[in-house]
Amino acid sequence: MDHFNKLVSEQMVTMDKLLYLQSELERCQKIKAELQALQNETDLESIQSDIQKMKKELKEIQYIFEKQTEEVINSYREMNITTAL
Repeated sequence: MDHFNKLVSEQMVTMDKLLYLQSELERCQKIKAELQALQNETDLESIQSDIQKMKKELKEIQYIFEKQTEEVINSYREMNITTAL
């Protein structure tokens, strides 16, 4: 049970990161649209770079989250099998 709780706790931390990064990505994309409207190329390039970095990080965190989900499911199944025996 401790292992399961630890996995769930780790997954919640990852989910917080994921949600934060998604909101930051949305915020930056909004800024990008505003900068495009103002035709400010220098700032636009910088924000595009930030967006690309965040998209990459978001993809990595999503992958970690999926793996953690698999671990949580497997741990839960093992816990139920052990208790059933």
